[in-house]
Amino acid sequence: MNLLSVENIAKAYGEHVLFSDISFGINKDQKIALIAKNGSGKTSILNILSGLDTPDSGQVNYRKGIRVSFLDQEPNLDPNLTIEETIFASDNEILKVIRAYEHALENPEEADAYQTAFEGMERFQAWDFETQYKQILSKLNLNDIHLKVEILSGGQKKRLALANALINKPDLLVLDEPTNHLDLEMIEWLEQYFAKENMTLFMVTHDRYFLERVCNEIIELDEGVMYPYKGNYSYYLEKKENRLEQEATEQHKSKLLFKKELDWMRRQPKARTTKSKSRQDDFYEIKEKASKRRNENEVELEINMERMGSKILELHKISKSYPGKPILDKFEYNFLRGERLGIIGKNGAGKSTFLNILSGNDEPDSGKVIVGETIKFGYYTQKGINIKEGQKVIDVIREFGDYIPLAKGRQISAQQLLERFLFDRKKQYDFVDKLSGGERKRLYLCTILIQNPNFLILDEPTNDLDIVTLNVLESFLMDFPGCLLVVSHDRYFMDKIVDHLFVFRGDAVVEDFPGNYSDFRSYEDSAVLESRAAKKENTPTEVDKGSKKKEEKKKLTFNEQKEFTNIEREIKKLEAKKEATQQKFADPALTGDEIDKLSIALKEIEAAIELKTERWFELSALTE
Repeated sequence: MNLLSVENIAKAYGEHVLFSDISFGINKDQKIALIAKNGSGKTSILNILSGLDTPDSGQVNYRKGIRVSFLDQEPNLDPNLTIEETIFASDNEILKVIRAYEHALENPEEADAYQTAFEGMERFQAWDFETQYKQILSKLNLNDIHLKVEILSGGQKKRLALANALINKPDLLVLDEPTNHLDLEMIEWLEQYFAKENMTLFMVTHDRYFLERVCNEIIELDEGVMYPYKGNYSYYLEKKENRLEQEATEQHKSKLLFKKELDWMRRQPKARTTKSKSRQDDFYEIKEKASKRRNENEVELEINMERMGSKILELHKISKSYPGKPILDKFEYNFLRGERLGIIGKNGAGKSTFLNILSGNDEPDSGKVIVGETIKFGYYTQKGINIKEGQKVIDVIREFGDYIPLAKGRQISAQQLLERFLFDRKKQYDFVDKLSGGERKRLYLCTILIQNPNFLILDEPTNDLDIVTLNVLESFLMDFPGCLLVVSHDRYFMDKIVDHLFVFRGDAVVEDFPGNYSDFRSYEDSAVLESRAAKKENTPTEVDKGSKKKEEKKKLTFNEQKEFTNIEREIKKLEAKKEATQQKFADPALTGDEIDKLSIALKEIEAAIELKTERWFELSALTE
C-alpha cells in the first residue's frame, strides 16, 4: 500500500541547483534511508516532505487519512509546556484516555472520575499502551516528566521529540538523524525497537550499523540522480560498487567513440547534409558523456605533526563531582605515544567533563593533570564553529595562515587545503552561514587539524557528517601517528579507529576495557547470559512434578490494587522532593556540614524512590 508519492520535485537556491526531477514512493512497512553527500539536499527533501518547505516544481502526495510524524534535527517544541504536557498535547485518542486516568490517580478523592477513567482504559485496552509509552520515556532518559521544555538541553529536546513521535505510533515516521544526542545504550534500544515494530520509516542517518540493522531499502541521491537499492547497507555498498564500475566502463567506451567522432567532425566540409547534421547532434551528446566527471574528490590530510616527547599526559588521583553527582574519584592514568582511546557511557556520566579536564578547559576538584612540554592539543567540541557575521569559508582558514605546512617540508595554500576538504573554489567564497550543518562540521574539523596537533580530542566528531566524509576521516585517523581520544555514539566509527575503551559507568566508576566497541558488547552480552544462567540454576523450583495443571496467573488482591494505585502518587511526591533537595545545592551560602546533610538526605530519597519503583514493577507485572 502506497503511503506517499514524490513526483518530479526540484529545488534550487539561486544558481545552485540541489536536485531536479526527483521521484520516489514510500510503501507500508518499508524502512528507507536516504543517503547523500553533505550539501546535496537531504534536509531540503525532508523539509519538503514535512511541509516546512515547498519544491520549486513537482508535488508530494500523501495517502488520505494517514498519520505522519516528523523528527527534525532541531525540534520545534512549545517552551511553556512540560515534558508530560508535550506528550499529551497529541491528538492521539488513547493518550487522552491515559491522561484522564493519570489525573484520576493524582486526585483519588474524585471517586467517580477514577471509575470513569478506569473504564476508559479498559474500553480502549490502553494498559499495554501506557506501559509502552512509559518504557519509551525511561529508555530515552526522560524520567522527570514535570520539567519544562524551556530548561531542557538540546539533546533532551531531541529525545523528547523522538519520544513524542514514537508514542503517537504514526503510519509513517520521517526522521532526520535520529541517533544524534542518543547514547549508545539508547541507540541500541531504538535499533531493536524499529527492527521489531511494524512501522514505516523514511530517515536520514549516517549511523552505518543502524542502516545495516534497521533499513530494508536505501535511496542514494548522487550527482542529482536517485538510485534505489532494495536491501540494507551491506547490499547498498555491493551494488553501488557494481554501478560505479559499469559507469566507468561506459565512460571509457564514450571516450573512445568521442575520439573517433572528433576526427570525423574535423574532416567535415562546411556544407552539411541532413545525415551529417544528425551525426553532429549525436557528437555533442557523446562529448558530454565522455567529459562527464564524478565529483569524487577525497579529503587528503598530510598534516606535519609536531614531535612528541617521552612525557605525554599524566593523570594523578583526579577527582571531580557536582552536587549529588560524582564524576571521577582519584582516577589515575598515563597516556602513551600512539594511544587510541574511545570513551563510552550514558549521557550525563561525565564524558565531556573528562575531556574538558584533560584539555585544560576545566579544573579537577583534586589531583593533578601533567601535560608534556611537546603536546599540542586539537580539541573538536560539540559546540562547533563560531560563525562571524559576513565571514566567508576562505576567511575562516586564513585566520590560521595563508599556507599550511605538510609532511616532508612541503606546503599548500589555504585554497588548496579547502579543495582537499571538498570545498571547490566557488564554495570557498560562499558565506559560512549558508553552509549545511554537515559542511560546517567539515570546515570546523579542518580548522582543528590544520593547527598541527599531536594529541587529538574529538567529542562526537561524526554528527552531521556524510558517509563519504566519515570514510575519509576514518582513513586519516587510522594513519594519525599521535594520540587520539574519541567520544562518539557511532559504533562503526569506534570499531575502526580505537583499540581500547574507557567505560563511564556512572558514580565515578571508570573501567578500562581492552578492545573496541563490538568487543565490549560481546563481552557484556556474554556476562548477562552467564548471570541469567547462574540465577536460573540457583532458583529453587516449587512446581509439583506430578501435577500437570498450568499455574494460573496471579491477580492483584484488593489491598495490592489499592497499593498499586497509591504507589505512583508516592513516587511522584518523592521525585518532587528530590528535585527540591537538588535545587538547594545551588545556594552559594551553604557550609560544608549543610552540604553533607543535604547529600545524605538526597541519597535517602533516591533509595526510597528505587524501593518504591521496584515494588511498582512487581505489582505492574501482576496486572499484565
